[in-house]
Amino acid sequence: MFGVVVGTAGHIDHGKSSLVRILTGTDPDRLPEEKARGLTIDLGFAPMSLDDGELVGIIDVPGHEKFIRNMVAGASGIDIVILVVAADDSVMPQTREHLDIMTLLGVRRGIIAINKIDLVEADMVELVQDEIREMVSGTFLEDAPMIPVSAETGEGVDDLRQMLQALVRELPPRDEGGVFRLPIQRVFSSRGHGTVVRHMPSPW
Repeated sequence: MFGVVVGTAGHIDHGKSSLVRILTGTDPDRLPEEKARGLTIDLGFAPMSLDDGELVGIIDVPGHEKFIRNMVAGASGIDIVILVVAADDSVMPQTREHLDIMTLLGVRRGIIAINKIDLVEADMVELVQDEIREMVSGTFLEDAPMIPVSAETGEGVDDLRQMLQALVRELPPRDEGGVFRLPIQRVFSSRGHGTVVRHMPSPW
């Protein structure tokens, strides 16, 4: 079980899975339908090794509005969120919805990754930053670091990784004295075993 769990959030096709792939070396989209359609449907999981050897679990959530139930399942119990916003698309409906969900679930730490900066000019990135600042004003991400990146070229990815490591090291110990709860993150069928429920126990 990972000590720290990081989750993605953001609108469909803003590059959440691509960022997870370049950060971890693992493709979180494993279903044939996901690969065929080029979008995340179910939750994806990938381990990320920090400089000191600690392993962090990364959960990649779907961005499409039809799969919001899966997104909520993945977001339950995460410690840090990476809110991904595409530089060529800016803030979109699921960007706002995912931010609201993270807030309701009690997430309090995160990073904002402005992805796809290779597709736009620098002044467009600045405009997107302004729109994001307006959106996160008054939320737990109001003072969050904002990292311009490109999952395609790798630009800014090292900065994102270093900032993520810094946030992980700043996390206080988990409160283990609360009420037990069991967020269900994944349910699937296994031949010979039946229905398998994947979960992450955590105190309330």
